[in-house]
Amino acid sequence: MTPAGRRVLTDLLPENLPEHPDRLAEEIAVNGRGMADDDLPTATDERAPLLVRRCLPYVVACLHAAQEHFGDTAVKSYVSFSFADTNGALLTSNVTFCTPLPDVRPYIPDIEGVTDAAVPELSAEDCSHWS
Repeated sequence: MTPAGRRVLTDLLPENLPEHPDRLAEEIAVNGRGMADDDLPTATDERAPLLVRRCLPYVVACLHAAQEHFGDTAVKSYVSFSFADTNGALLTSNVTFCTPLPDVRPYIPDIEGVTDAAVPELSAEDCSHWS
């Protein structure tokens, strides 16, 4: 937990934590990362399953660690798969973790309406059969 009560991945916490306007902003700023993919093939049909296999163990490990640390399953993971806005338009992935709360706007307000990416919301319960 940060001094302001945000749930963050301690290994990603910077030494000097900048001010953030709200809990969600701080959690996604600290917990969000692009998945390393420089070593993957560029063809989407080869790249996609490798990205998924790279993201899922990371998500499972982080969500289970959050469950053990906080004693609940409130932390959620959002894994986006989309094409980069570059000439090569490579398939890329980003992973972030945050805690949805009734008094804080959702990370992705209309997740079902997202059309330019695939974005599952995962919880520790969703990952229980993968560990």
